[in-house]
Amino acid sequence: MTEPDAEGPTDADESADGGAGTLSDTYAAAIQHDIADVPDGATLAGVVRTPTAWFHPLVDENHPALGPPEGMLSEFQDHREDLEVRGMCDEGTHNAAWEELDFVEEYREYLDGSDEAQGVMEDLADRVRSGEDVALVCYENTDSKRCHRTVLRDRIAERI
Repeated sequence: MTEPDAEGPTDADESADGGAGTLSDTYAAAIQHDIADVPDGATLAGVVRTPTAWFHPLVDENHPALGPPEGMLSEFQDHREDLEVRGMCDEGTHNAAWEELDFVEEYREYLDGSDEAQGVMEDLADRVRSGEDVALVCYENTDSKRCHRTVLRDRIAERI
């Protein structure tokens, strides 16, 4: 099963008091260029394992536990580099490595097996249920590249 590549708001189910917020996702460059499709006032929640120095000012908070583990990221990067040697473009190597390494399934298994990730996902779901708009943020533009953020968004949405 593949996840949607579209970014933007996903309406949460209405809570008993009608106050559910939204869960959405976007990428860092969209925030930098003021083109992010997220509700005004949404909490920008980074989901990056090891953020760069310039990432922190873009988000309100960051949850490293929701980023793919270093081992997954290293394996992914190594596979991308192997594909680049064969002459594939950046987007092609990214998406091919994603599929060939079954990144979606591996990341889901990580989320399911990590108590810390489970706790953060539940906290974010609680916040959306209570009316807060939350936007998940990382680096990839999902118009052209696959990203863990969309898998994560769907996993959190299941809890709302």
